[in-house]
Amino acid sequence: MLVTVTGLIRFGFSLIFGVAVSALFAGIDTTRKNNLSLGIICAIFLLVQALCWWLFGIELTSKLYPVITHLPLVFIFVLYYKRSWLISAVSILLAYLCCQAPRWVGFLMAGALRSDLADHVVYIAAVFLFYFLLKKYVAVSVRQLMEKSRGTCLLLGGVPFFYYIFDYVTTIYTDVLYRGTRWAVQFMPSIVSIFYFVFIILYYAQAQKQSGLERERDMLDAQFRMARTEIESLRQMQQNAAAYRHDMRHHLALLQALASKGQIEEIKDYLSTAQSDIDAITPIRFCENETVNLILSSFSAKAKNLGITLTIDAILPDTLAISDTELCSLLSNALENAVQAAKDIPKIEKRIVRLRLFSKNNKLCIDIRNICQTEPRFHDGLPISKGEGHGFGTKSMAYIVEKHGGVYRFSVQDGFFIFQASV
Repeated sequence: MLVTVTGLIRFGFSLIFGVAVSALFAGIDTTRKNNLSLGIICAIFLLVQALCWWLFGIELTSKLYPVITHLPLVFIFVLYYKRSWLISAVSILLAYLCCQAPRWVGFLMAGALRSDLADHVVYIAAVFLFYFLLKKYVAVSVRQLMEKSRGTCLLLGGVPFFYYIFDYVTTIYTDVLYRGTRWAVQFMPSIVSIFYFVFIILYYAQAQKQSGLERERDMLDAQFRMARTEIESLRQMQQNAAAYRHDMRHHLALLQALASKGQIEEIKDYLSTAQSDIDAITPIRFCENETVNLILSSFSAKAKNLGITLTIDAILPDTLAISDTELCSLLSNALENAVQAAKDIPKIEKRIVRLRLFSKNNKLCIDIRNICQTEPRFHDGLPISKGEGHGFGTKSMAYIVEKHGGVYRFSVQDGFFIFQASV
């Protein structure tokens, strides 16, 4: 009598454990309202199962269990708790698989003590322990994996699904597993092995993708650091020019002294040297924005040294919505790519880069065109770089534009590679 009563109590705890673990995996918050509703659901399921026992017997009730418990629970998760069909089904399959661990512990104790009562008691104790472990160490990871993508959710539910079908077919609807049928014995180990290797392949692919994303992020961070350094260098050049202008009275005093002595040639040499120094450190003024002036001055000098004809049409206000660091990274990458492509043109007269900058509706508009020797290939709208470790400049440019909700386009037209953006 005691064994029978304990067995019935065990059956109730098994149901409660399965529903509670399913709710954990499905991401149903443990609020007072949800706990109360889950408790009512468990009570209704127990009542339905008791009614089935009374009408049809325990054997038929076990065979009807998927219809009277698991399938309705999927509908409840979807309709009442607003979880997706896939997540609801996979959560219940995972919970069914988790129910096997306390069952196995109870089975071991029953074998060790030769007592069915020990089996029931240890099982009841084990469901509390396993629920605590699943809630603390497993549930969050499982929820994140299921919500990550449909493919991940399907992969996660693969083994539980096959085990669910296998368990019902071989132990509840038939007894082929207990008869030691060869295919039944080998089925689950084969399924586990297949999914294990599929998991390894997919995990490796995901790890490689993550590693690539981290490399790109590091490269973008490095480019932003370089942009900050370049801005500081250009600003230092601007300060040097200001200091040089401040010291002009000293130069005039020296010139006056030389003039009083009639040293005309020395005056000419000094003026020539001073003019070269001033030209080297004075940014050219292209527009009202000082950061843009600094960047364009630097690339104007670089293009001149490489024999490149760089034409600039810039009409910009003093302030822009984009930060100086991002502005420097965007323009520097675009101009660097254009200059590097133009310098490879054999004929100097064909080394052409054209830049147009203007503001429209509080947006920075960029149009950069450079002559290109070979037409590049594109992937996802970005030009593909041939060199190892290259191509991060265009990705950085795209990232900055998209970050500010802007649009961009890379294209080729009439022998010119064109970058256009509105930020």
